[in-house]
Amino acid sequence: MSQTIQINKSKSILEAKSITRRFGGLVAVNNVSFTVNQHEIFGLIGPNGAGKTTLFNLITALISLSSGELRYHGREISHLRSYQIAALGIARTFQNIRLFGELSALENVIIARHLHTNSSIFTGVLGLPPAPREEVKSRQKALELLEMVGLSDRAAEKSRNFAYGDQRRLEIARALALEPQILLLDEPAAGMNPSEKVQLSDFIRDLRDRFNLTIILIEHHVPLVMGLCDRIAVLDFGQLIALGEPSVVRNNPAVIEAYLGNE
Repeated sequence: MSQTIQINKSKSILEAKSITRRFGGLVAVNNVSFTVNQHEIFGLIGPNGAGKTTLFNLITALISLSSGELRYHGREISHLRSYQIAALGIARTFQNIRLFGELSALENVIIARHLHTNSSIFTGVLGLPPAPREEVKSRQKALELLEMVGLSDRAAEKSRNFAYGDQRRLEIARALALEPQILLLDEPAAGMNPSEKVQLSDFIRDLRDRFNLTIILIEHHVPLVMGLCDRIAVLDFGQLIALGEPSVVRNNPAVIEAYLGNE
């Protein structure tokens, strides 16, 4: 069952306060602080090994903080588990796609709907109310999401048979089935050609507007990020080295050095 949360009037939706994650002697995320505002597209970039995916894992509670604090709509969420984070309205995709390969596209999306149903295992197995009604509703919602990402004609096909780009879209549909307020996209343009990346930018903007989302994305293709995002945070060796609008970040000497090196 979904949890409810009191929405603040502030524009801020997510706040990281001095968050740190250590793995033994390695500090993967080091004292990072930033605020993400409602309805913005927030980019997270940096060289390989900068700590970007680790930061996503911290936000979604796949791993715990070593120190610091995360706040969502003003409420501390640092102590919550991943399913609780999802129920509150934070969903994600993964750098390495994590679909259920032997299940159909429709089944992959329906699975994500369980957080928004009130049926128990008992009522579900026996077909007792409210399970039948909720099953119909979940199926219809899943079909709508598949149509939105252009996969409705392949709803019955196993996800392992999909091309890489279609698997990316299916994973986004599954994340949207959680009815999130924040959607985290981990390298959504990976493996795409230039024309597909342009289409992806339009698709992400449409998602933001259609579902009233806040979107945080990790992406290595810097031109895509610069053209798409409202603000960008740059990590290097786990530290935040720049934060601001694309026009400011692209000219930051620390960012240029992190990507190109000094002479």
